[in-house]
Amino acid sequence: MRTRVSGLAAAVAVFALDQVTKSAVLTASDGVSGWAVEVLPFFNLVTVRNTGVSFGLLSGGIAAWWVLSAVALVVTAFLCRWLWRERSLLVATGLGLIIGGALGNVVDRWRHGAVTDFLDFHAAGWHWPAFNLADVGIVVGVGAIIWSSFADSGEIDAESRVQ
Repeated sequence: MRTRVSGLAAAVAVFALDQVTKSAVLTASDGVSGWAVEVLPFFNLVTVRNTGVSFGLLSGGIAAWWVLSAVALVVTAFLCRWLWRERSLLVATGLGLIIGGALGNVVDRWRHGAVTDFLDFHAAGWHWPAFNLADVGIVVGVGAIIWSSFADSGEIDAESRVQ
């Protein structure tokens, strides 16, 4: 039960933070793509409308927003099922982060036909593709699940050596 609550809390937190920050950026930029404000020498706030998947892949009409949304919802349903059965707190929290991030981007596609990205990190003239807090939640969630798999395998190895 505790793992479900943790996962659901993570999903709600990422979803809410993602939607609030996207709304703030869209308000500040008047929704104009290409808007940019330097925050630090290596970080800008920008407005990028991503019609594709991660890092703009498949953008330009190849994949309709509704296809990407449908795929995200199917994956989210499987992740919710996994979350419901999960016993590891770390994995459940990771699943919640992924679910909240996926739903944040799906809502963007439904509302705007594209995902709003606004975090722009750069160095020496090279810019990482812009992203948002939903993407951060997804990456951190995947990292938590991967971390847990290494931690779990280490515990199994230690137990098998004792026997």
